[in-house]
Parts: sequence; structure tokens; C-alpha cells
Amino acid sequence: MPIKIPDMLPARKTLEDENIFVMTEKRARTQDMRPLRIALLNLMPTKIATETQLSRLLGNTPLQVELTLVQVESHVSKNTPQEHMLSFYKPFSAIENENFDGMVITGAPVENMEFEEVEYWDELCHIMEWSKSHVHSVFHICWGAQAALYYHFGIRKINLGKKLFGVFPHRVVYRNPVLLRGFDDIFWVPHSRYTESDRNAMLSEPRLKILSLSEEAGIYASMTKNGRQIFITGHSEYDRDTLLNEYRRDRDAGLDTAVPENYFPDDDPSKEPMMRWRSHANLLYSNWLNYFVYQTTPYDLSELR
Repeated sequence: MPIKIPDMLPARKTLEDENIFVMTEKRARTQDMRPLRIALLNLMPTKIATETQLSRLLGNTPLQVELTLVQVESHVSKNTPQEHMLSFYKPFSAIENENFDGMVITGAPVENMEFEEVEYWDELCHIMEWSKSHVHSVFHICWGAQAALYYHFGIRKINLGKKLFGVFPHRVVYRNPVLLRGFDDIFWVPHSRYTESDRNAMLSEPRLKILSLSEEAGIYASMTKNGRQIFITGHSEYDRDTLLNEYRRDRDAGLDTAVPENYFPDDDPSKEPMMRWRSHANLLYSNWLNYFVYQTTPYDLSELR
């Protein structure tokens, strides 16, 4: 089944070229079914790339998904054309009275700041509180996961001292986790961050299930017992060249960023990066949509309240 996106969204051509089943708003109006309503709160500076990556994963399932792109109102994106934001994104106030089957809250490049110093922190707290009564399941990514763990459970983040950068092996530690159903014993995930949520605090928080971790990258996947809140520390949605572009951007900016680990063959940046996380990324989002959204969300979303 397709993902429903705005007719002229740039992601449409990319997804169609990859044989992802895309349905435009015009065509969707002729179908007599209720798609899953998914809100994407995109906090990344590279919004077009991020919305394309997540649309690819959300659209690669047997379920019909209607994607609503959402932006905070207390921050103006400097890296995405305002025409794009005005054409395809809704301010949070425009959807505040609506309900959604699922929501994705992305990461953001603000991890070296204290949470309260982030320009849109108060608005994000309002959105996270709102999500508890208006969204059936919320999927938090990287800094978005750190922010949610801090807001909902008071779990602070810790500076790692250097950038965790590369693709790292992970293992499943929770017996038969539905979110990771079908995963291999060892699977690979990209990471790019300077901080992590306090793992000891997470392990001692009884409301959290720890599903997966990495010796190098720490806790990867956790969730509340009912699956209403899911926290993912890595970037399974990344394209093959996302870390490459970030590495070049850091070096051009004069940063002493090391070559991302386990990414280039022979750690040689002149060689094409290896993509070893695609299958697990698709499985992760498929499991979330199927088991934590589609199979448990009420048909009438007003029943969420």
C-alpha cells in the first residue's frame, strides 16, 4: 500500500524512482478507506532529505499512510527554502486539535546545548505533552529521543567527549521484542552524536523496556511497556551517503572529525560507503507501523482522549 504525500513534494519523484508506492492527495480522495495518520515533526536542518528518508521507510509497508509534515513555530529553518516550508509544512497550532495514529519526532543538531537553552524547547515540551493524549504511538529519533526521555522521565544526557560517528553493531537484549521482530542477532545502525541519555538512569527506570544496545554506541532502542512511546538513538533512516556528506561538511568547517567507523571499505574515504543497515531500517519502521500503530490504534481517533 502507498504513502500519501502532498502532490508536489520533492520526495515524490525520488520515491517513485525507487519503486516506492506513492499516492498523491488527489488520488487518495477517490479511495474509500481510512489511512494511518502519521505526523512528522521534522527538527532536522536538512528537512527535504529527512522527509524523503522517512517517507521511504513509512511507505515501504502494506499499510496506507497519510503523512502530515509539521514544524515548530518558535524557530525559522535557515537551511530549507521558506517556499518549501510554506507549501508542505503545517505549524503545530494548525494540527493541535487533531488526532494521529502515530508521530515521528526527529533529531536536531542542538545536542551540545542544554535542553532548556534550545530556542523551541518550551514548544517542544508542549508538543510532547500533547502527544500523550492526541497520538497513539510516538517514535522519537536521536536528539528527539534524548529530549523525550528528559521531558517524560527526567533522564539527563551525558557528553561523550567526542563525536560518536559511524555504523555500529547492535544486539537485541530483550526477549522477543515485537519492535525488533525478525532482526538478526547482530544488526548495524548509523550514529552521529556527541551525547547520550544516561544509560544507568534508563536501566533503572521501571517504566522503560530496554530492547537493544551496542558495546560501542550504548542503548539503541527502548520503549514504554505499552509501546505508546518509542526511543531510538541511531539513524536507521539515513541514506548511504548521509554520513559521507556530514564528514565532508565537518572537515570543510575545520572540525577535526574522524573518519566514520565501519563505513568506508578499509576506512578509506575515497571509496564508496557500505550500506549495511537498509533491511533493518525497513523492518524497524514496518514493525512499528504494524504492531504499535495499525493493530492497536482505535478506528475512531477521538477515542484517544
